[in-house]
Amino acid sequence: MIKTNFSLRSRIFISMIVLVLLASVLIAGITIYQYSEQAKDYHADRLERKEEQLKRSLWYTLQESPLVQSKANVSPIFSESLYAISDVQNVNFSLYDLDGAFIQTANPTAGPVETAASLSADILKKLKQKKRWVVTKSEGNVTFLAAYSYVYDLDQKPLTILYLPYYEDNSFNQKELEEFLVRLSGVYLLMLAVAIILAYLISTYITRSLKTISDKLAQTGLECQNIKIEVPQSSEEIGRIIESYNGMIDQLEQSALALAKSEREQAWQEMAKQVAHEIKNPLTPMRLNVQLFEQQFKAGDAADQEKLKAHSAALLEQIDTLSNIATAFATFAQLPAQQKESLEFDKVVGLAISLFNESYIAYTPPTKPIKVKLDRTQLIRVVTNLIKNAIQSVPEDRTPAIVVKVSETSAVVSLEVSDNGIGIAPDIHEKIFEPKFTTKGSGMGLGLGMVKSIVESYGGRIQLESELEKGSKFTVFLPKTTPEQ
Repeated sequence: MIKTNFSLRSRIFISMIVLVLLASVLIAGITIYQYSEQAKDYHADRLERKEEQLKRSLWYTLQESPLVQSKANVSPIFSESLYAISDVQNVNFSLYDLDGAFIQTANPTAGPVETAASLSADILKKLKQKKRWVVTKSEGNVTFLAAYSYVYDLDQKPLTILYLPYYEDNSFNQKELEEFLVRLSGVYLLMLAVAIILAYLISTYITRSLKTISDKLAQTGLECQNIKIEVPQSSEEIGRIIESYNGMIDQLEQSALALAKSEREQAWQEMAKQVAHEIKNPLTPMRLNVQLFEQQFKAGDAADQEKLKAHSAALLEQIDTLSNIATAFATFAQLPAQQKESLEFDKVVGLAISLFNESYIAYTPPTKPIKVKLDRTQLIRVVTNLIKNAIQSVPEDRTPAIVVKVSETSAVVSLEVSDNGIGIAPDIHEKIFEPKFTTKGSGMGLGLGMVKSIVESYGGRIQLESELEKGSKFTVFLPKTTPEQ
């Protein structure tokens, strides 16, 4: 079985057209029903008015007749006046006595009237209950209303039974209904044309924005450049979808950047492990061989002995340099597990500064101890790397001025390290935290990357403010965790 799925545009278009057609059919049906009910009410009211007119004419005849005292003389009373009344009222009718026996017809040649010898017991029973009874009858192809009611004498007592047939003439109402339906059809044809145009425009307007969103979603990916959707004058609902999509694009870009950064850092860590391993393995045998050669080699000349010591010292210095590089790589590749302990933040910072023993490093501890839960070794490593970076940023023709500040708020503790170095260009502010990136002539560019990794592992962040030729300021923000917590 083949299942056809209509597009949203087609559904909106068809729904609006069907709605207009359904409304036109319902209004036409209600109109026909209303005309029919009005015709029924009109004929029922007209029949009742005709009855009242006939009864009033018969009552005037009773007033003028000397035979009114005897019910047996009903036929003579009306014998001469029935035809005149029928002619004036333009209706035909018949009279029956109170037992239902036929008395007289007003105009036998005027049309079908009740000529049965007597009225049925059911009609007489209904008359006694309701004083008036109307039924629908048929003669041949003609259907009409038959009304039965009492005619009262001058003392308001039943004198005779009036039978009045009423033939409904709906030709005028039918013609009026047809004319109205023709006009209504014209109006609805115009409305249908307008509805088709509006349905097309509205469905196009709605689906155009949705198609734009659909196309953008189809093109969205983690590895490509995603473009935000811009749809001017969109509806509130479409605007919310577009806003959600654009927000998703922002999150996707952030996720892509974080993933790329994570992949780069992981790749560098793996490479650092391998480099550290490959470098460190031969260094120890090299150092031992150089030292052993220096001890066992017996030079006859003192000058040759001095040269040997000088060359040996140079070789050992280069071996130490390689060892330090390997150690830096190894440290960056795998930071030791955090051992959180209760400590005074300001004292640990002061201890790290004292390792440099330089007078140009200014540090004034806060008046109140700052208690935190951190890894002492990692905190010292953060401080020493930031100070070392600050010292190396100062050119040789300038006296270094390094300022270290510690402060706290209710939520975080902060560490500021500022210098009077050459500064960092704005376009590389983010790059300096990447592994291998450095602005100095020496070094592996791993220090700041390590600092950032440690800070972010605690849920903190590092901020840089710098001005070329005037200096830089690194600020570390760490969540405050007291020993009681």
